[in-house]
Amino acid sequence: MKPTSGKYLPFRQIALPERAWPGRVIEQAPAWCSVDLRDGNQALVNPMSVQKKLEFFKILCEIGFKEIEIGFPSASDAEFESCRRLIDGGLIPEGVRVQVITQAREHLIRRTFEAVRGAKEVTIHLYAPISTLQREVVFEKDMKGIIQVATDAARLIYELARADQSGTSYIFEYSPESFSGAEVENAVEIIDAVMEAFHASEERPAIIDMAATVELCTPNTFADQVEYVLTHMKNRGAAIASVHPHNDRGTGVACAELALLAGAERVEGTLFGNGERTGNVDLITLALNLFTQGIAPGLDLTNLPALRESYERLTGMRVHERQPYSGDLVFTAFSGSHQDAIRKGRSYMEKKGERRWMVPYLPIDPADIGRQFDPIVRINSLSGKGGAAFVMQEAFGYRLPRGMHAEFGALVQAACEQKGEELSSQELYTVFSSNYLHFPARYRLLGDYTLSERGSSVRFAGSLEETGPKRRDIALKGAGNGPIDAFFNALKGASIAGYTFITYDEHAISAGSDAQAIAYIQLRTKKGNTIHGVGIAPNINMASIQGVLCAINRAEHLGL
Repeated sequence: MKPTSGKYLPFRQIALPERAWPGRVIEQAPAWCSVDLRDGNQALVNPMSVQKKLEFFKILCEIGFKEIEIGFPSASDAEFESCRRLIDGGLIPEGVRVQVITQAREHLIRRTFEAVRGAKEVTIHLYAPISTLQREVVFEKDMKGIIQVATDAARLIYELARADQSGTSYIFEYSPESFSGAEVENAVEIIDAVMEAFHASEERPAIIDMAATVELCTPNTFADQVEYVLTHMKNRGAAIASVHPHNDRGTGVACAELALLAGAERVEGTLFGNGERTGNVDLITLALNLFTQGIAPGLDLTNLPALRESYERLTGMRVHERQPYSGDLVFTAFSGSHQDAIRKGRSYMEKKGERRWMVPYLPIDPADIGRQFDPIVRINSLSGKGGAAFVMQEAFGYRLPRGMHAEFGALVQAACEQKGEELSSQELYTVFSSNYLHFPARYRLLGDYTLSERGSSVRFAGSLEETGPKRRDIALKGAGNGPIDAFFNALKGASIAGYTFITYDEHAISAGSDAQAIAYIQLRTKKGNTIHGVGIAPNINMASIQGVLCAINRAEHLGL
C-alpha cells in the first residue's frame, strides 16, 4: 500500500530543543473531568434519555468525579432539560462542579447560562476551532478573525457571569478546538487573548483545555505542543492546564500520559473511551495505569464489573474483550507458559508472605478492581500442562503434584481437541473425574479393611474384587513399614505384582466436619511406564490405599 504522492504530509515537528518533559515522572493523579454526558453522549447511535443521563451522573459522582460535563444545553431541549433536572432536583452533590459547553455564538452562550442558573459551582466551557484546516475550509477566516470570534465570546461569558446574582461560582474554560492541528505559535496567541478576555488571574484561574480533537501526531509531538504552550504563554500562573485527547491514531492514553509529563494538570475523557470516531481517552485506563505505579488515582474503581454493566446498559455500547483492565479476556491466560508463570507467581507470594504484587503477566491484582481470579487461566488446546492444574486448584481445591501435571495436561488437551473449543472449569473437572475417580476398574476393595500396628510394622487385611468375565474375590494380607507398603505387600501376596512405588502427595480438600483427604500416588508399571492414581476418603490412610488401587486400575485399563 503506497499513498499517492503528496496526498498525506508528515506532521510538522515542534522546535523545542530545551524540552523538559522526557525527564519527568508522573507523581500524582490529575484532576479528572468526565465528558461522558456530553462528548460521549453525542457519539452514541441513540443518545441517552434524560433519565439515563441522570443515572449516569449519579454513578460518576459515586466513582469520585468532582468535575462532570453534563451537557451541551443549547444543542437541544433534551440537553437543556437534563441540566435543569439536575439543578432543580438538588441532585448535584456538594463539592461536584458541573460543566457545560457552548460554541462561540451569543445566543448559544445566553441559553447556556439559562441552563445552569442556580447551580452552586459551574464551569462554562467555550470552544472555538483554531486549526489550519478549520480556518481555511470551514470558517474561511485568518487567525485574526478566529481570535476575534473567541475573545468576543469570552468577554460575553465574563460579563454574564459577573451579572449573575444567583450565587453561582463560575470557572471559565477555553478549548482551542483542533489544537493538535494548529501552529503552536497561533495557539499561544489565541490562548493569551482569551485568558485576558476572561480576566484570568492566579486568584481566579481559567482552564485552558488543549484538545487533540483529532489525533494527528505521535504522543511525543503532542507533549511538545503542550509544553510549548505552557512555557510560552504570558500568564501561566492564571491557567489550569488541561488536555482532551481523542484516539484517532490509537494512542490517546499515551498522549494523555505524556501531556501530564509536559505540565498538564487535568484530563478530560470518558469511561471506557467512548466518544466520536475512535473515541475519547479512556479515563479508567489512565487511572489504573497510575494505580499500578503506586499512585492513588482519586477514583473508586474497586467494582469495575458493575461499572461496566451500568455503562453498557445506559449507553448501548459494548466494552471490547481486550479493553485494558475491563475486558473479559484481559486477565486471561491460554498460553501454557503464561499459565505456569501466573501459578508460580501466586505460589511465590503465598510462600514468602509477599505484599508486593509479583505475578508475571498480570500488571494488577484483578481483585483490586473487583475481578475474580477463577477465570484468569482458561483451558484450550494450546494451553500447557500447568494451566489445567492451576484451575483444578483455584476452582476445586485439588493441588495436583508437579509430576502429575504433564499426564493430566495431555488428557485435557485431548478433550479440548475433541470438543474443538475451550473447556469450562466444570468440563475440566469432568476430565479429571472420568480419568481418576470414575472409570472402569479391574480391582476394587470389598467392605471394610483393617490396619493394625505391631511394633514398627503395619499390617493390612481386607478383600479385593476382580471384575470381568472371571469375577473373583481375593483375600489380602500383608505387612510393611506403613499403610502403603503394607497394602503393596498384600497385593504382591495375591499375585498383583510388578508395580513400583515412586511418589506420594496428600492434602485436605475441605474443612470442618466434612473434611476429605486426597492422596496422589505415582507408580511405575510392569512395562516401565509411570502412572498416577488419586484416592479421596475421610482419612488419609484410606485415601492412600484408594490412590494406589486407582493407579493400578488405570494402568490395567490403559494397557500401560
